[in-house]
Amino acid sequence: MKHVSFAGRLVMVGFGSIGQGVLPLILRHIDIPADRIVIVTAEERGHDVANEYGIRFEKIALTRDNYRSVLQPMLGKGDYLLNLSVDVSSVALIELAQELGAMYLDTCIEPWAGGYTDPSKTPSQRSNYALRESARTLISKYKGGPTAVLTHGANPGLVSHFVKEALLHIARDTGLSTAVPKDRAGWSTLAQTLGVKVIHIAERDTQVSAHQPKQRDEFVNTWSIDGFVGEGCQPAELGWGSHEKQMPADGRRHDFGCDSAIYLLRPGAGTQVRTWTPLEGPFHGFLVTHNEAISMSDYYTVKQGDKVAYRPTVHYAYHPSDDAVLSVHEIAGKTWQMQSRKRLMMDEITSGMDELGVLLMGHKKGAYWYGSRLTIDEARKLAPHNNATSLQVTVAVLAGLVWAIENPHAGLIEADEIDHARIMEISKPYLGEMAGVYSDWTPLQRREMLFPEDIDRDDPWQFRNFRVV
Repeated sequence: MKHVSFAGRLVMVGFGSIGQGVLPLILRHIDIPADRIVIVTAEERGHDVANEYGIRFEKIALTRDNYRSVLQPMLGKGDYLLNLSVDVSSVALIELAQELGAMYLDTCIEPWAGGYTDPSKTPSQRSNYALRESARTLISKYKGGPTAVLTHGANPGLVSHFVKEALLHIARDTGLSTAVPKDRAGWSTLAQTLGVKVIHIAERDTQVSAHQPKQRDEFVNTWSIDGFVGEGCQPAELGWGSHEKQMPADGRRHDFGCDSAIYLLRPGAGTQVRTWTPLEGPFHGFLVTHNEAISMSDYYTVKQGDKVAYRPTVHYAYHPSDDAVLSVHEIAGKTWQMQSRKRLMMDEITSGMDELGVLLMGHKKGAYWYGSRLTIDEARKLAPHNNATSLQVTVAVLAGLVWAIENPHAGLIEADEIDHARIMEISKPYLGEMAGVYSDWTPLQRREMLFPEDIDRDDPWQFRNFRVV
């Protein structure tokens, strides 16, 4: 079905795994002629997919010096700028789109090339927290302007809507009578009332290629390798809850912005935490920095005057495909220097799924995981040019595009502020099995089996009980 018609032009910046995966969904569900779409990308990769659908393909690397001259002739009032690139400043593109009267969507707040690892910047300045704050400074400047949907992929993005669904499920199952909240105050009060202390974005990717395993000096992943390595080299970050009693030894606060998060003096891809998903059970996930950890913690904050009365701890806990884990171990051992070869797993995947969801803990029923279980076989049946991981991202991009076209004058907006019911309505047909599972798991289970640890058994939801020492 067509969700919406769009009369403007659509400019796609970047055409990696997500761009190639979302293009057929756009043509399937948005009424837009192919000749109104143009792709601008730095690499030849994906040219064959563009040709398959009759889409104009421009191989141009956008830089600080040329992005305006390249994009201005392609964009005007009522058009759409879809940013799926790496190494191109999201803030620069947002401002350009606003100036030209065009709508905008991205899946993360991206800096110019080198911004993730620039040695002249402090860890705080290289953080996702700082990138988010740089984008949010534009909110008041462009209030009521063309809709710019910030960070709306699977995560960040789709998981913010999973959290709202999960909160409603927990309220129902604990006997709390509540209407669906209509604003930030309502949602944050609901989370506080339920006693949710911690939210993990808990993800386990089991996709594997039985015939083409990872080779030495090769980085293998099921989604953007440059994107994963870039965010993995940023400081580990997490939203910092009001129940936390002890800052990690290498934890630091930022001296600017909303103060909803902290960072650690180590890379996210070098930091692991304990987490849980229904099919995998307990596992260690990478504490990779993501915008949703910061935006959710901020969104669900309840204040009494200037004092924070309630705020959940929120972070990503990611176990990528096994070949990606091996790739991370290799790159870490080489002091975070990238391998000479990169391989995005797509057609060679033989089995597996992406179990992506949110784990809400601390409420009356202990822990509740809600999310998508999408297998590679299901993904291939549902949409071309996708694996399980990419489809969870691309359908969220599609849903964000549709929502923006339906709400064209919302200004700059994050996933947490969008109508979650509409996003879920569009996304669910592509997410495989949507599961909600309660558990008695806590990060203290089976701890101190081999050695004593410095943990607080009176409060299992503190971050010191999650982190891997």
